Amino acid sequence: MRRVAYFFGGAAAAGAGTYVVIYLYRWQWQRAILCGVLLLVVEVMLLGIVLLGRLSRIEERMRDADRRQEDVLARLREKDARPAGDRFRWLDEPTSRTYVFVPVLMVTGVLLSGLAWIVQRIASATVRPTAERRLAGRLAVLAAPDPARDADPDGKNDLADLDDLPPIGVGARGRHGRTVRVLAVSAVGAALAGALVVGLADLTQTREEETRNSEATSLLLKVDMRGTNMTAERESLAAHQLWERCRDSTSVPLNRATLGTLGDGLFAGVVQPALTDHDRMRLRGCLEDTGLDRTHLTVVGIGDADADDD
Repeated sequence: MRRVAYFFGGAAAAGAGTYVVIYLYRWQWQRAILCGVLLLVVEVMLLGIVLLGRLSRIEERMRDADRRQEDVLARLREKDARPAGDRFRWLDEPTSRTYVFVPVLMVTGVLLSGLAWIVQRIASATVRPTAERRLAGRLAVLAAPDPARDADPDGKNDLADLDDLPPIGVGARGRHGRTVRVLAVSAVGAALAGALVVGLADLTQTREEETRNSEATSLLLKVDMRGTNMTAERESLAAHQLWERCRDSTSVPLNRATLGTLGDGLFAGVVQPALTDHDRMRLRGCLEDTGLDRTHLTVVGIGDADADDD
């Protein structure tokens, strides 16, 4: 279930992030803001899922520790609850005489331990140093070779003991392979990140374009409104409000920007001077963005107009 949530959450985050870039490229700010808010909501949801998973694992570990502690405490209490008479049952059997030998054996053990200690002290006082040297010489053939002497006969590098040496099969070859994999993954990630940045920069940057030979640019607009009592006057008022709001969205100032009504929700607009491709995209994005409540404007067509056109 958690993997399914991660999958749908990641897909939603990827889609929202993609449309944020698309709407920014189209100069549709309201839709970009909505997608950005959706992206933040999805990220917070994914973060909450991760935190809940971590907290549930911590709680499970605490419950396991409590159960183990209770089991150990119960065992200790069982041991403490045992009657004292059960520990030395042989003392409660008056008909048996074998328990008399136990103290005798204990005293005998103490005497033998003392005798062994005396013998050890006498042997250590009378032993000769040559015996230990002779024994060390016999055992020298069984000793492990010195790694420092084999790796560096001249004694320039002081190596540690065998515990500090790398295990067999994990040496320079393993470290070299791991380094190569890390470098390869880093190079691929850097290439993908660079390609993403360059692509987004190429899509979103504003370029200087050549001025068109036409004198004006004409647009055909369609206004759709939801609700009751949406008369032609209300459609005309909404269209003019959106038109006046988007006059400043282009990079060049519009000296003339007129809008006329064609009927059935259609409107014709003419702007001077003629717009470049980038300014057309900016004006279209502003007009089609969500600007008024219950109102949607669609740019049906856009093209150049000359002075001789009717």
